[in-house]
Formats: sequence, structure tokens, C-alpha cells
Amino acid sequence: MKFATRAIHAGQEPDPSTGATITPIFQTSTYTQAGLGQNKGYEYSRTGNPTRTALEACLASLENAHYGLAFSSGMAATSAILSLLRPGDHVLSCDDLYGGSYRIFEKVMRPTGVDISYVDARDVDAYAAAIRPETKLVWIETPTNPLLTLVDIAAVAQIAHAHNALVVVDNTFASPFLQQPLDLGADIIVHSTTKYINGHSDVVGGAVLTNDRGAYEAIKFYQNAAGGVPSPFDAWLTLRGVKTLAVRMRQHCENARRVASFLAGHPNVERVYYPGLESHPDHALARRQMRDFGGMVSFAFKGKREDVDTFVRGLKVFALAESLGGIESLCCHPASMTHGSIPAEEREKRGVTDTLLRLSVGIEDADDLIADLEQALARVPVAAH
Repeated sequence: MKFATRAIHAGQEPDPSTGATITPIFQTSTYTQAGLGQNKGYEYSRTGNPTRTALEACLASLENAHYGLAFSSGMAATSAILSLLRPGDHVLSCDDLYGGSYRIFEKVMRPTGVDISYVDARDVDAYAAAIRPETKLVWIETPTNPLLTLVDIAAVAQIAHAHNALVVVDNTFASPFLQQPLDLGADIIVHSTTKYINGHSDVVGGAVLTNDRGAYEAIKFYQNAAGGVPSPFDAWLTLRGVKTLAVRMRQHCENARRVASFLAGHPNVERVYYPGLESHPDHALARRQMRDFGGMVSFAFKGKREDVDTFVRGLKVFALAESLGGIESLCCHPASMTHGSIPAEEREKRGVTDTLLRLSVGIEDADDLIADLEQALARVPVAAH
């Protein structure tokens, strides 16, 4: 079956007890057993729940993975992967990444004796130069958050595997509809299912997908032991959202193309970060590695931080908010929001400046989105600065 069909049907057969077409919400914490050791595959809902099982099977199918695990948040999923590490291990990460990932690397993992180093996301040679015998994970986002840099997954995987390291790809920005990293050589995929997979900004969740049985068993053990699992209702909401992932992503991509083109021609915009623009340095890689260019657009605003505040206050359709990937359009100021946990000097060095804005382009009418950006930009004649 093709992607859009699997999104609707994979792991979601009619309920055998009732014939219900839609997977039920199994809102139970425990399961009655016929006798000692006689259960029907479920004992306690921290360990397993049929609604969660359906979600895990569906997401695994969409990423061409053998194994899927659902979590209560993207950071819970990240933590579960990082549970594979021990003191003395090394993580090699791309330098442009979500602030929450940076925070857990620096504030949680480093104090336990795990070392982390960062390299230019797009510089394949930098990964080869920085990898060590003790490197256990190579952690990449592609496209990155918030600068939408592309990482060559196949090339980095080749380097990592030559050194017996696993490659983890945060595939949140692309979604499995646009990119399937396991097919390109990655070992583990992590998602914040809060974002495009659910797509409606009404649930928080995460997922880990892999074909590596050893990694799966270790992460599954941690999932049960630490207990960062989604509720049955959260799993059901995510299942409902993923059914429309294909059609939503097509519209996100179409709208983002138009928004990026508009911003690229505006005098108050210094630079646009969108891999769908031919001017983007990773445009050719994006064409090769992704099915389309995604719904995220970042841009550097001409002017000062106070001008940016005037701009975002003037938005009528775009909402100033954290998160992304919902049907509604959002505008985020990474320096004070998603990447606020990164020290200012480090943020600036990585390009996350006070005048950078990140747009999650929704599925509203593109004309209305462009008109909203245009009227908000007109409020601040920053080109005169």
C-alpha cells in the first residue's frame, strides 16, 4: 500500500470485539487475566495499551520501520534514545538543532559523564573529523530547527557506521511523508508527534522508529521502566491526526513555497531560509533527499528586536506561539522561545539572532497568509534602519 493509504489503515484494523471501524480508546489502566500468566497481550497500560499499539504500528509503517514506540512527548522520546548512553560515551550532533535537544544534551547528559560535540550541520567532512572511537550516537536534524539547513543523511550514516555509531535523525520538520531517513541509512528516527504527525495542535506526543532490534528492545525497556507514555486518548488523537498527514503536507508545502517567495522579494527581509528556494545552498540535496520542501520558513528581519516585536504584534492570521506543524499558521521568535535555553553568545554564533523569525505555514488560503505578512511588515519601515 502507498503512504496515504497506510496512514489511514496501517495498524488500524476493525476492532475484533465490536467491528468498530475506528480504533477505540481503550481507557483502562489494567487488564483482567483468566489465570496466572493468561493474558491477552496486555497487563498494565504503562507497559502496553491497544490504542497505543495501533499508533506505534501505524507510525512504524509510515517510516518503513519494523519497530515503533510512542511517548508522551518528543523530549520523552529523545530521553529514551539517550538512555542507550553510558558515562564516557560521546554524542556528535549537528550545531543547528532544537533548543530542547541542546538543553538535554548540556544540562542532563553532560553532567552524567556523556560528552557532546557539535559540527556544522551541512559539512560532511566535519562529521568525519569529529567522530571518535567512543562516539555512540550521531544526532542530526534535517531540515534543522530553525535555520532549515539540510544534512546529507546517507553520507553521514556512512561515516557513522564505519565507526560503529548509530545515526539518529529528528524527522519532525519533514515528517515521514516528505522524508524517510531509515531508507537513507539512518538507524533511529525520533519525532515530536505533537507537530505534523498529529497536525492539530491539540496533543503532545513523541515517537521512536527503528529497524535495529537491539536498540528497540533497550528503548522499549526504558519506555516501560521510566513510564513516559501517552494516554490512550492522546494516542487516539494522534491516530486521528495522522490519517490526513498526506493531504495536509501537500498544502503546507504549497503554501510555504508561496510565502517564501513573497518574503524573498520583500525589502524589509534580509534573508529567507527555505530549501525550496533555488537560492538555498542545500536546494539540490533537498530535491534529492525529500519529496517536497516542507511547511517551515524562517527569515531574518531587517531592523532591531523592537521592530520584530512590532511586526509580530501586527499579525492577524499568524499566531505568535511556540510549536509548529498544525493546520493553523504560527510565528515563532526562536531566540526568546524555542531556543531560549541556548546561551545568547552561542545562539548568535549559530545564526539564531534576535531578528530571526520562524514560520510554521498552515493550510489556510495562501493569499490570506501573504496579505497578513504584508500588512504586518508594512507597520515597521525597517528597511530605513
